[in-house]
Amino acid sequence: MKNFRLKSLFLFALTAVLLSGCAGLKKMKKNADQIQFKVTPEVLEAHAGEVDLTVDGRFPVKYFNKKATLTATPVLKYEGGQTKFSPVTLQGEKVQGNNRVISYNAGGTFSYKDAADFDDPMRKSELFVNITASKGAKSLDFDPIKIADGVIATSTMVANFPKPILGVRREANNTGKYDPNIDPFQRIVPDEMLADIHYLINRANIRKEELSAEDVLEYLKYTQKANEEDRIDLKEIEVSAYASPDGTIDFNTELAGKRKDSSSDYLAKKLKELGVDFNMKTKYTPEDWDGFKEKLEGSNIQDKELILRVLSMYRDPEVREREIRNLSETFTELADKILPELRRAKMMTSVELIGKTDEELMALAKSDPASLNPAELLYAATLFEDLDEQLSVYKSFIKVYPNDWRGPNNAGYVLVKQMKYNDAKPLFEKAEQLKNDEPVIKNNLGAIALFENKVDEAEKLFGAAAGAGKEVNYNLGIVSIKKANYDQAVRYFSDFQDVNTGLAKILAGDNNGALRDLEACERPNCFMKEYLKAVVGARTARENLLFESLSAAVEYKPEMKAKAKTDLEFVKYFNNARFQEIVK
Repeated sequence: MKNFRLKSLFLFALTAVLLSGCAGLKKMKKNADQIQFKVTPEVLEAHAGEVDLTVDGRFPVKYFNKKATLTATPVLKYEGGQTKFSPVTLQGEKVQGNNRVISYNAGGTFSYKDAADFDDPMRKSELFVNITASKGAKSLDFDPIKIADGVIATSTMVANFPKPILGVRREANNTGKYDPNIDPFQRIVPDEMLADIHYLINRANIRKEELSAEDVLEYLKYTQKANEEDRIDLKEIEVSAYASPDGTIDFNTELAGKRKDSSSDYLAKKLKELGVDFNMKTKYTPEDWDGFKEKLEGSNIQDKELILRVLSMYRDPEVREREIRNLSETFTELADKILPELRRAKMMTSVELIGKTDEELMALAKSDPASLNPAELLYAATLFEDLDEQLSVYKSFIKVYPNDWRGPNNAGYVLVKQMKYNDAKPLFEKAEQLKNDEPVIKNNLGAIALFENKVDEAEKLFGAAAGAGKEVNYNLGIVSIKKANYDQAVRYFSDFQDVNTGLAKILAGDNNGALRDLEACERPNCFMKEYLKAVVGARTARENLLFESLSAAVEYKPEMKAKAKTDLEFVKYFNNARFQEIVK
């Protein structure tokens, strides 16, 4: 009897405890609407490919059972699925654990941050909090609590079509003359030919051996050809006579003048024989100190640096000569190696080489591409408006000049213009094999990586392409949007005005600047331009702009109706009759 009574008392106490625990959880569930949740931002947004979530919660006084544990899990629900964020666990004052403690008498707060990868169906979604409370062995699920809507995904509307760069140049040469294999195409190219007639010391008569010198004979042939050929425009013929900087200034002035007369008389006679009727310019320089310095700098004379210092210290020619003569051994070497080269008359003919016409270049690019030099063939490709014809010329360039990186690079450029990024990739890789340090190629490989959404790889390649062109900055602007660095994107886009620059300014909060860029975009029938203008209209409560632009966008691309219906940029207008008419 006694044992029965003890057992009954135990069962009664156990039941009371269980009922007490369950009652405490039910009370928390019943009063769950007293929990305050603040979500930042109020409507969720996608940035850098993620939906960031910040929740600040507050529990009222005398709500949180001292022995209870509560686990809250934010869940974003949308058509066809849901995405759970990380749970957060809170506990009462008498729970043994390492979670944030919420006071029963004073209430308490908690802060929570997490992120989830964005998926397009999330654009029309609702954020709930699923709560499970437990006390001892008992647990109880609360009804889901809606705390926000989501997701504004305007940042994902970046037009991910990075810009390629055409290869038109190679390294500069050091000759000072035009090289069609190196420099960009020039239809009119300046050129010149020089020849020297050398004189003996203190003499002004021309020796026969000078007139038969190879450079003089080549000069005369060059000048005759320039006068006769239609594609060469003879611009100037000039004779400049000099005396070396030894002897008195008066003597050298007279001597240089005589050398000018003898050389110009000779050249005038020869030009007449060759049928060249052209006004010749003549001049003379009494003492050729500039020529002296140039020859000296290129020599290996022992006291070269000392003589150069003398030239920089003294401007008076007689003082210069005296100081240099004081270096007796050095002056002897100068007299043997430098001064004879300065006793001369320089003949110069300047011309302009007239290249082929556009029509000739286009015809040859198709019929005989091997007859064109690289610069001509590259230029000819740009004369064709049709991209397929451009591509055909670049393919010919690859065959004719297989070791020139510009062939595969430019063929890849055209393919990107045709939106064939995958076909362009192996051509850019081939160009890199031919020239692995070319910034233009780095940009183009970066464009491929960015198109493939390899953002970090693309950013590194664009860094290696610095200085290749404005296109690099544009592409970095796309990278910045994808990384949610909107102010930086605006700076990168400073030289452009299109849908991406407008989008960057919308995301950076500059709606008026965005509208200016979008209006300036000259791409015809651009649905994205009009759609983003509608977003600006919604954000700035300009209803005419909103409705007129959205009407144009769905006219250009009817598929945008479905997007607009669920785009939370327009949530305030979902029940507006005019909006509904546009998107129906």
